Amino acid sequence: MVFTDAELEYLAGQRLGRLATVAPDGTPQNSPVAFRHNAATDTIDIHGYNLGATRKFRNVAATREVSLVVDDIASVNPWRVRGVEIRGEAAAVTGEDPPAGHLSPEVIRIRPRRVISWGIDAGVEGMQARTISP
Repeated sequence: MVFTDAELEYLAGQRLGRLATVAPDGTPQNSPVAFRHNAATDTIDIHGYNLGATRKFRNVAATREVSLVVDDIASVNPWRVRGVEIRGEAAAVTGEDPPAGHLSPEVIRIRPRRVISWGIDAGVEGMQARTISP
């Protein structure tokens, strides 16, 4: 299993993340995206409206390198931030059944190679990072 129970619970409670991709010429791009954990493949799937026509989809098809950050501020007094960063290799998949009728049949499917989390495990201080074996 790639994600801890605390990470899965946190991710399920969030609506948006920021997906960083790299264009073939090395130019970075960062885009807000909706996402979901795909339990069948233990990946993070990103769907969208006409996703196949987007720069992020073309970047993933070309370079496959991505990072997705999902974070929020749980409290300002006391200050408490929390989040998960997922670094990995992504595939630009076509022909998928979208989870909702308004979404296109393309998906960006992230296979995590490194997961970093902070502030989501009660009683655990600092960042927790681990490398995921293929």
